[in-house]
Amino acid sequence: MRQNLARRAALVDAAIEVLARDGARGLTFRAVDTESAVPKGTASNYFANRDDLLNQAGARIYERMRPDPDTIAAMNEGPADRERTARLVREVVERVSTFRTGYLALLELRLEATRRPALRTLLTERVRADLEANVEGHLAAGLPGDADAVRMIYLAANWLVVERLTLPEVFPEDSATELITALVERLLPPDGPLPPNGSPEPA
Repeated sequence: MRQNLARRAALVDAAIEVLARDGARGLTFRAVDTESAVPKGTASNYFANRDDLLNQAGARIYERMRPDPDTIAAMNEGPADRERTARLVREVVERVSTFRTGYLALLELRLEATRRPALRTLLTERVRADLEANVEGHLAAGLPGDADAVRMIYLAANWLVVERLTLPEVFPEDSATELITALVERLLPPDGPLPPNGSPEPA
């Protein structure tokens, strides 16, 4: 059966909204049809089963979180120092936090993945690839710090997003910004990048 790709994307986006609002248990074909304002039975014509819908929702969230070319270009401007790194982390936290329903839906998918091996495999591969892309991009840009420092920043930034979206009063926006700056300053060396092997030069 030939399918309308724009309609499929709209249905997956609707699934993301349902996940964020009603949780994984509330994600049904009927709920997606209602959210999309399409005739009953439309979603079931586009997805083989509920697992298929969950998997495609997970992939779509990461697609929508990806920065556009202009943002990427702006992120690559400036000296390779801690200040630029802090700016990059703040940009990512803000961009991801702005897509509130997407990140909340992703949290629902992570929980659901503990019970669905195929979804767990998909998310594991996607998250691992995203993390390694962050590490490789950081090192290639000559920014200060090694791979472990980038991974620690990644973990801290992700949990900061969780706090911002679920309990925003814990870390208001101003304090979140200050925390990112402090995190970067404590984890990264102040005097430029480490050598390619990631270890300081001997004294």
